[in-house]
Amino acid sequence: MTMFKELTEAAGAPGQEEEVRGIMRRYLEPLSDEILTDRLGSIIAKKTGSADGPKIMLAGHLDEIALMVTHVTSKGYIKFQPLGGWWSQVMLAQRVLVKTRKGDIVGVIGSKPPHVLAPEERNKVVQIKDMFIDIGASSADEAKEFGVRPGDPIIPICPFTVMKNEKFIMGKALDNRAGCALAVEVLKQLQDVQHPNVVFSGATVQEEVGLRGATTLPHVVEPDIFFALDVGIAGDTPGMTDDQMPNSKCGKGPLIVLYDYSMVPHKKLLDLVLDTAEEEGIPVQFESMPGGGTDAGKVHLYGKGVPSLSIGFATRYIHSHASIMHRDDFENAAKLLVAVIKKLDEKTFASLLNY
Repeated sequence: MTMFKELTEAAGAPGQEEEVRGIMRRYLEPLSDEILTDRLGSIIAKKTGSADGPKIMLAGHLDEIALMVTHVTSKGYIKFQPLGGWWSQVMLAQRVLVKTRKGDIVGVIGSKPPHVLAPEERNKVVQIKDMFIDIGASSADEAKEFGVRPGDPIIPICPFTVMKNEKFIMGKALDNRAGCALAVEVLKQLQDVQHPNVVFSGATVQEEVGLRGATTLPHVVEPDIFFALDVGIAGDTPGMTDDQMPNSKCGKGPLIVLYDYSMVPHKKLLDLVLDTAEEEGIPVQFESMPGGGTDAGKVHLYGKGVPSLSIGFATRYIHSHASIMHRDDFENAAKLLVAVIKKLDEKTFASLLNY
């Protein structure tokens, strides 16, 4: 849980992931042969089992949904640009951290008070363009003295919390620091295990703004197989129906993505993973989403094509300040990935490509 706390409380706006990358490097280096990066800042660790075996790449993503300073009003209020998919209803009155060159500044997201709104206005959703951030500055000049300038990242505030039922954990940026932690955990479990391949495990940048690190990092790794490590939508909260998310429940096993807007998974790789889960007695769940996507959406199109699959966890309240997931799902996802990696020798890889 120490790793989860460090990763989730770190700041990692898209394109400004250096704080998270530093934590990942510290955890990955003792577990790997070498650390590789691309020119955008993605990071991945290499661990050689059999140098002649296929290259297996696993990646979470370093970035989280965040905001960016665009300008400061004459009265010292910050106007901002969303970075990633924010829903306006989860934003108002939330605390944020403005990361400036002179240090961090706490602020709160505000809007026009409901007390002065006409009745018909109160029933309307406040649009993001009408919101602002109050940092306690009285003017644009004072905000500038504080160190604020356009381009500064703005990060949600939420302390990492192990809940009363200790199987549940809450924090910001579980999308996708949970995937980052899984990338580390898989390497940790492979330390004393023979595996007939070369494993590359780490995290990409700028997933939340267009899967950008997933476009560049494969040029460094040149993978044969790819697993995206990401979160999915939990269907076990009030208001969700079995028609919407029939299988995605916290604590009932890792999520296997059958379809999203960015990719249809490689069927033979999917079958290998499901057969392995059955053999190992690991429960799995399935997710199918008409919208959204993961890094697999880009990596599977690299070169001549990379058989890919997305594996993750049912997570409540993603793309907000605070999300909740279940520790059993994390542990079972690690167990499943390690079991699959142990199977992926040259012969098995060739069978996946036997069309």
